[in-house]
Amino acid sequence: MKVKAALQDIPVYQPGKPLEEVKREFGLDEVIKLASNENPFGCSPTVWESLSTERDFFSLYPEGGAPLLRQQLATHLKVEPERLIFGNGSDEIIQMIGRAFLEPGTETVMADITFPRYKTQALIEGAKAVEIPLKDGVHDLDGMAEAINERTRIVWICNPNNPTGTIITAEQLATFMKKVPPHVLVVLDEAYEEYVTDPEYPDGIKEVLANPRVIVLRTFSKIYGLAAFRIGYGVMDASLIQDINRVREPFNVNRLAQRAALAGLADQDFVNQCRKANREGIELFESHLTKLGLHYFPSQGNFVLMDTGRNADEMFHHLLTKGIIVRSGVSLGYPTYIRVTVGSQEQNIQFLNELDVAKSE
Repeated sequence: MKVKAALQDIPVYQPGKPLEEVKREFGLDEVIKLASNENPFGCSPTVWESLSTERDFFSLYPEGGAPLLRQQLATHLKVEPERLIFGNGSDEIIQMIGRAFLEPGTETVMADITFPRYKTQALIEGAKAVEIPLKDGVHDLDGMAEAINERTRIVWICNPNNPTGTIITAEQLATFMKKVPPHVLVVLDEAYEEYVTDPEYPDGIKEVLANPRVIVLRTFSKIYGLAAFRIGYGVMDASLIQDINRVREPFNVNRLAQRAALAGLADQDFVNQCRKANREGIELFESHLTKLGLHYFPSQGNFVLMDTGRNADEMFHHLLTKGIIVRSGVSLGYPTYIRVTVGSQEQNIQFLNELDVAKSE
């Protein structure tokens, strides 16, 4: 049996090395994972307690439209509930958008180094992925606007961008939107929005309310610390929700995920504490890297892409032997860089100490 042609050149996603595997391989008792941009502080302590309320409903299918979460999230975002769609992570919503609007003969525009699911989904649908090189790690919005033509259906903007952590500003986005023709959707992937502290960052929800061509994607996997539950959401015009629902799988978000997201959403004190600790961690990284004379991209996410001055795979393996899992930049398009998730203060210091040792070797 031969796989369909559109899939033949698509690589299989390779997750980071599991903690237990690293422990066994190197004989380690403790390993810290700073590779997948997960929240080192876990999730709100109220989540576990909230899950106990669902134990009598395990035999039932979940509510397909997530009504309780829909209402609470709509209130939190100050939007109509009809503007929300939920997915098995925001990855699934990317998949649904691609299925609904891309087909052979169409094109979609994105940065050349960004979240890879945009390109993967385009290729699955038989569409052409037009990749515009980043400029100093930032989306080249002028170049992306120039790449739009009559075949373009979607423009993807990861903001903050993964893996560089950089942002486009509200002013830059406003200028770009004036150049986008009415037949093109603009997807603002804001998975790390809750971590942003830069006042120039655009208000994605405001953009959605002002323009029916804009879609905002967010997730409960990052600052809310619910990655294991796989739940994300999209905010958009209600007419787009109707179209995308045609390709949404029934009961795509499980009941426990909906309940966990409700509890996480209600605990904004936890979110604020994580944002503060994350910014302190980034500032520690930046200060240390500056002293070492190493380049880094200024990040508004919960990770930093930093130059190591040597082959990134070698640095990755060196850190691995010390019980620290990071992400090599070789596969990301930055062969001497590593992407490091901001951890707890203790984890950050441990990583920087090992970076110092590696730098001196």
